[in-house]
Amino acid sequence: MSKRVVVGLSGGVDSSVTAYLLKEQGYEVIGMFMKNWHDDSVTISNECPWLDDSNDAMIVAQHLGIPFQAIDLSVEYKQRIVDYMFAEYQRGRTPNPDVLCNREIKFDIFLKAALKLGADYVATGHYARRGEIEVNGKKVYQLLAGKDPNKDQSYFLCQLTQEQLSRALFPIGELLKSEVRDIAKKAGLATAEKKDSQGLCFIGKVHLPDFLQQKLLPKKGKAIEIGADASVFKNGKSNSDIEHLTEPFTFTPELGNVIGEHNGAHYYTIGQRKGLHIGGKPKPMFIIGTDTDKNVIYMGMGEDHPGLHRKGLFIPAADEHWVRPDLALKNGEQRNYMARIRYRQKLEPCTLHKRENGLYIIFETPQKAITPGQFAAWYEGEELIGSGVIS
Repeated sequence: MSKRVVVGLSGGVDSSVTAYLLKEQGYEVIGMFMKNWHDDSVTISNECPWLDDSNDAMIVAQHLGIPFQAIDLSVEYKQRIVDYMFAEYQRGRTPNPDVLCNREIKFDIFLKAALKLGADYVATGHYARRGEIEVNGKKVYQLLAGKDPNKDQSYFLCQLTQEQLSRALFPIGELLKSEVRDIAKKAGLATAEKKDSQGLCFIGKVHLPDFLQQKLLPKKGKAIEIGADASVFKNGKSNSDIEHLTEPFTFTPELGNVIGEHNGAHYYTIGQRKGLHIGGKPKPMFIIGTDTDKNVIYMGMGEDHPGLHRKGLFIPAADEHWVRPDLALKNGEQRNYMARIRYRQKLEPCTLHKRENGLYIIFETPQKAITPGQFAAWYEGEELIGSGVIS
């Protein structure tokens, strides 16, 4: 009997081709569209609103001759993603909703809904691959990078568990984007030429300031420039002190000069240079720190400003996640990996140091804009081994 798989049809070309390939491979395929959002006031309506996406998903399902249904997950999405995002921004941190959406929605609530339909698997249009190996006589699932180096989305899946991976299929992970589009054209799929969505997962493009202002009210505050020679960057500790290397810089207003105003420290993120409306300097200005308690943002001039670069980061034990639990470091252990601190960043060599309170990641070269709330993910070759929330 053929295995049943529920495909998360988003109305885009990637998930459409995912459904097509699985049907060709002999699976019993069901298409399901996730409705995650009801508030159109913060979506940029001509950028793939959910209604158009839902219709496109339905047209593809009809063309493929597979059952189709929509599932409303907006309540869970609000509780697990949106409320978390607001809370993180309020604290001056920058969450990654796509990583969370995969962990909390697609491979949790959506997966459970699929299992109720008698599904063996769920499938998504991610550019990632699943591997299987045996470790000490036990089957272990690997999360591997997608074959297309420009589209690899393994980072977005960095919080998945062995249980979730055991139920996941990523049929387009072996393909290049150009091959996916070719398959869609040959199969006559309505989404073959559709532009890729840049928005929040299954929502569409959201105007983040408008989105945040629903809950986080504008509040005028000072923008303070910190000079490159500020004493905070030179506190005399040895470079081998891993705790020192991973500590975020702490600024105070006395360290710099007021150069303008902003609308609320909770709207801004480390490394940001757009939307600040502060000019007249020889080089671009970047945010190097935010203080939501004092409602102050700290800025530095130029990409080479020392406040924008750090050698390391810390992940508290509670936020540590090993896709491969069999490779989890024990207290006192260390291991070399390649890591990235944001999607699309190239992998950088680093050493993970495990301590009782968490993981310290020390990079060979200082990293730009290490941002609290984002996810760091570490790899061995093509395999994503683990991840965690940056403190």
